[in-house]
Amino acid sequence: MAASLYERTRGPLAEGQTLAVCRRCGNFSIAHLLHIFKWLSGTRVGPVSGAMLGLLLVSATPPHPLYIAVTEINHNAKDKILEVSCKVFTNDFETVLEKVAGGRVDLSSAKDKAASDKLIADYVGRHLRLKVDGKPVQLHFVGSENEEDGTWSYFQVNDIQAIKRIDVGNDLLYDGFNQQINIMHVTVGGQRQSKRLDYPDANAAFQF
Repeated sequence: MAASLYERTRGPLAEGQTLAVCRRCGNFSIAHLLHIFKWLSGTRVGPVSGAMLGLLLVSATPPHPLYIAVTEINHNAKDKILEVSCKVFTNDFETVLEKVAGGRVDLSSAKDKAASDKLIADYVGRHLRLKVDGKPVQLHFVGSENEEDGTWSYFQVNDIQAIKRIDVGNDLLYDGFNQQINIMHVTVGGQRQSKRLDYPDANAAFQF
């Protein structure tokens, strides 16, 4: 059904490819697809580009659940900082963090906020590694918040004046799901580039 609907609206799928279904209900629909598009965009506003469709196409035989994390990296030239935000499905994040903590993790609990933030900061710091023009940089945790079914975490890198290249090592949630997909959007000087990493691939480079 997913393939035939896609063929009617966008053109045929490549051989061996299928659209992943919504793992919340097991169905595919235009509404689900648009929801996932917006989720993948990495930002809270703005139109969904046609390029995002390519990031949703996965090589698989049957439709399968989506395990996705989105990382947005933006160079704030005025303040000379690199702004980094990560969005992960909350239940997936809790599953992985529970392995680290050795106990139950509830990212929506206000009373556990300080402990949750420490878990998030430590985890992302280990699994998201950046180099700017060949030099490793340190992520500084800013905070986190929940939004619908996702958890945002925010970081920054100080004293970044100009950028020609960013190298990213990103294996977020690879220790929990071998179908994990990590989408990255990097913006420097108003130029936005997007790349997708599929488990176990963990490295990407952005040249500006």
